[in-house]
Amino acid sequence: MNNIRPVSDLRNNFAEISRILHDENKPVVLTKNGYADMVVLSPEAYEKLLLESEFLIPNLDPTCYYEFRNGKPRKITEDELVETLMKSMADIDAGNTTDADEIFADIRKRMENKRASNV
Repeated sequence: MNNIRPVSDLRNNFAEISRILHDENKPVVLTKNGYADMVVLSPEAYEKLLLESEFLIPNLDPTCYYEFRNGKPRKITEDELVETLMKSMADIDAGNTTDADEIFADIRKRMENKRASNV
């Protein structure tokens, strides 16, 4: 749940908002006249958001199924989707899995290395 505060709190309670951003690692939604006006993030949360947003692929048809190979989407049929899901379920039953946290940590590391090499 986001912390929702009036925008005046940014000026009047800056230290508290900063603590929430850094210690709790949560964004703060600032309102103006009772409506969300902006969201404030710590630099670390902002960087994480940028890294994660690089995984989003624009312009895909939400009514189609896609398979991703080498970072590129390819439309697949419903039969191909079912076949892939059945193979995945067999892998799960056989214990051939990797923890999602490990996978995302590896992806983040690769992206950071790629970014560092582009600098």
